[in-house]
Amino acid sequence: MKYTYYIFLFFSVSIFAQESIVAKLINKSNLNAEKLISIDNFGTTYYLTNDVIYKKTENKTITYNNLQLGTLHSANTFNPLKINLFYKDFNTVIILDNRLAEVFKIDFNTLTDYKNVSHISTGHDNTIWIFNQDFQKLELFDYKSQTIRAQTVPVQSGVLDLKSNYNYCYLLTENFLYIYNYFGSLLKKVKNDGYTALVESNENVILKKGNTLFLLKRNQEKILPIITPNLLINQFFVTNETLYIYNSEILEKFELKIK
Repeated sequence: MKYTYYIFLFFSVSIFAQESIVAKLINKSNLNAEKLISIDNFGTTYYLTNDVIYKKTENKTITYNNLQLGTLHSANTFNPLKINLFYKDFNTVIILDNRLAEVFKIDFNTLTDYKNVSHISTGHDNTIWIFNQDFQKLELFDYKSQTIRAQTVPVQSGVLDLKSNYNYCYLLTENFLYIYNYFGSLLKKVKNDGYTALVESNENVILKKGNTLFLLKRNQEKILPIITPNLLINQFFVTNETLYIYNSEILEKFELKIK
């Protein structure tokens, strides 16, 4: 009987190990920022304080602010040559170059085809993904020609988060996670089991529920928990196989092996 118990325990531990991803702590550092946006492979850090966006490299720090547009709702640095800033209260997007110089302004209030936008994310070429609240659907919007290149069918629940890369768009709603290609075709629909935020890295999706993170690998169906220390997770993101977790004071860097 005792022998049987140890066999059962061994297999239980083995199965648990296979059904989770362990994040290994690399280092910790202090960071004084209201919100951490991202850190790239070269260590360039983007963060936000008092609606001013900072780009900090080893040699210098540059900033951008547009106080006339009020609170900065979101910033997307996936393409560092076309950084997207969304000022939700004014229904406006600002595109910055890698020097944080303004290169384009999109005021959705002044378009002939008015759009009431709640979320945005980067797209390929001169496009951004926008969620049109009036029609409850995603649109791939070409901001130079002011045309819609692609759109999805409407969703039936509130939107929590939106992320994208050049090929795919990830929409997290209260009921489901939707994954679309750049034609607006639905590729995958996953039930939302309490997730409130997401990030994307190399077509892998990391989801947040409370202070726990989960991984949905590309081309897989099963969502796996990521084992981390008991942390307060205010912001998180992944660059390749590096996981960053920020709690408004301490930035923790983890190795995250995604096979």
